[in-house]
Amino acid sequence: MEDLTRLIAVRHGETAWNVDTRIQGQLDIGLNATGIWQAQRVGQALADEPLAAIYASDLSRAWQTALEIAKPHGLEVRPEPGLRERAFGRFEGMSFAEIEAELPEQARRWRERDPEFEPEGGESLLVFRERITRVAADLASRHTGELVALVAHGGVMDVLYRAATRQELQAPRTWQLGNAAINRMLWSSEGFSLVGWSDISHLAAEGGPRDEFAN
Repeated sequence: MEDLTRLIAVRHGETAWNVDTRIQGQLDIGLNATGIWQAQRVGQALADEPLAAIYASDLSRAWQTALEIAKPHGLEVRPEPGLRERAFGRFEGMSFAEIEAELPEQARRWRERDPEFEPEGGESLLVFRERITRVAADLASRHTGELVALVAHGGVMDVLYRAATRQELQAPRTWQLGNAAINRMLWSSEGFSLVGWSDISHLAAEGGPRDEFAN
C-alpha cells in the first residue's frame, strides 16, 4: 500500500442553483439549507477516517462542505483552485431550459458531449479533463501510503470516475454524481482505479441527494 494513495472524493452539498438546474460553473454559489445539512452529515460519516489531508476547490459550496469534513479531524482545509468546476463561460447562470431555447446548437454539442466544444469563455471537456486529472494526480502523489479527501464538484467527480474506469469522455453517463456522496478511489503511478462510488447511506434520512449535471 505504500506506493498507493487512497482517495475519498466528495461533491459539495446542494445549492439553490442545483435545485433550479442552473449552471454554476465557476460562479461562487454557496450551499442552501439542505446542502449545509448534507455537508454536516458527510462530515460525521467520515469522522473516523484517518485523513492525512483535505483539499478543496476554493469555491464556497465545496469549501463549506470541506470545512465540515475537516472539523472532527482538526485539519486545515487546503485550497486548490485546480479542483474548480468546469468553466462554462456564457452558460454560467443559465438554466438548462434557457440554454436549449437560446443556444440550441451549442446545447446540442454540450448534450452530445463533444470533447472539443467549449462554451464562449469556457473550457472544453478535453481541457477540463487534463486539468482535473493532472491536479488530482499531483495532490495524490504527495501522500503515498495515506488517505486524502478531495472536495469538489459534479463535473470533477465525473472526470475522476471516467479516469478510474477508463471511460471515454463521450461515453454516456450511467453513474451518479450525488451531492455529498462518498466516492473512493486509489491512485498510483499507473493512474486511478475505482474502489467504491456514490455511497449516500449517511443521507438516508433525507432519502438521498439530488443529482444535477456538471455543477
